[in-house]
Amino acid sequence: MPCHFYILYSKCSDRFYVGHTCDILEERLRRHRSNHKGFTGTQSDWELVYSEPYPDKKSAYAREREVKSWKSRKKILLLFKGA
Repeated sequence: MPCHFYILYSKCSDRFYVGHTCDILEERLRRHRSNHKGFTGTQSDWELVYSEPYPDKKSAYAREREVKSWKSRKKILLLFKGA
């Protein structure tokens, strides 16, 4: 099953969200924008700014963990601005 690593951005909060999914990206984004509990539930203006396809969940999750370990907004910006 194809999966994705992705980065969302909220203009209202000026924050990024890094995640992975094996769902259709548009469906996952819709759920992030819905009013739910969790990090993305407080804003409804999340935009998909970057994604990478992966052949399986394990690979997509590994990429998510790698990017989250950077803990650097500058590195995240370079990742999708260089794409």
